[in-house]
Amino acid sequence: MGDVTSDEPAGDTPAQERKPQRYQSTSLEECISNVSTPKGKKPVLKTMMTTACERNCFYCPFRAGRGKTQRITIRPEEMATAFDQLQRAGKVDGLFLSSGIVRGGVTAQDKILDTVDIIRSRQAYRGYVHLKLMPGAETDQIRRALELADRVSINLEGPTSERLQALAPKKDLDGELLKTLQTAHRLRQAMPGKRTSLVTQFVVGAVGDTDLELLSLSTRLYRQMHLSRIYYSGFNPIQDTPLENTQATDPLREHRLYQASFLLRDYGWDVEDLNFVGDGFLDLEVDPKRAWAETHLRFQPIEINRASREQLMRVPGIGSKGAEAILRARRNGRLDSLDDLRKIGVVGAERAAEFITLSGKRPERQMRLF
Repeated sequence: MGDVTSDEPAGDTPAQERKPQRYQSTSLEECISNVSTPKGKKPVLKTMMTTACERNCFYCPFRAGRGKTQRITIRPEEMATAFDQLQRAGKVDGLFLSSGIVRGGVTAQDKILDTVDIIRSRQAYRGYVHLKLMPGAETDQIRRALELADRVSINLEGPTSERLQALAPKKDLDGELLKTLQTAHRLRQAMPGKRTSLVTQFVVGAVGDTDLELLSLSTRLYRQMHLSRIYYSGFNPIQDTPLENTQATDPLREHRLYQASFLLRDYGWDVEDLNFVGDGFLDLEVDPKRAWAETHLRFQPIEINRASREQLMRVPGIGSKGAEAILRARRNGRLDSLDDLRKIGVVGAERAAEFITLSGKRPERQMRLF
């Protein structure tokens, strides 16, 4: 059956998706990235309509007033033509289009929509398109973006108003960013048939944000707005910005946030199930699922032959596919050993061993060679 567990997000969060800092260059071909999309992994053109911006986000290489940034602007017709040429040459099979903000978010959004209108209507492109929603975008613009795109996003960047102000003082979390996200969700719910996916992104670790803050808001977004994905972009300092002397975020923190986020999204966990240490941070030394199991299952293991799907998915090494494989196998008989689990495709059987019983017995584990 192959790998039937996916308890860790390794390989599912490519750097191109997590850290979209390389947008516009002198050659659009330099902006092609292999990206995981709802339609599979694709070579996607990730670019901006303009690198000029009137906002002064403290972490951003394109912030207003940063003198070392080359400012480039491309008109909708030029961008659509360039994409069409790349797509017909087989170099890309998708578009991720954003923009700096000049003369307000509404103006910037119009240019994004005009570009994709050309690509969809004149060029008849039916492939993957991911569009950014600009802060302050109007309702009709959001509706049109949902009609044109397979995925839309607006980056919240900070988990609280206080954190956002420290990152991007010209942005408003509740009145601008969350409001746009809520409008997109409401409009998407009312659209017949088509269900454009909705995502967001946080900048992690630049201004004292905690994992508890990030994951608490993530839970709300998953449950109230049904977001498909939340990206956690570990902060990296950029020269000639106000945060240039701030320490970069440990990549392991980013990894643990993804692991916890998937437990909240796919496994039905609550924030209260996660093991926070110190002042609201995940333990970097152990993945969140194992941390929970160490506390709750070490001395009260799960009986594989009786456990529900939800209980099975609490065990490290058993994901949603592994749980389904166990439930299917139990219809035909008992599972008495780790070999029985391996035979039905539970590749994480060894990791699960210390937290389960099989027919009432702790499973025998193979001695480690080293």
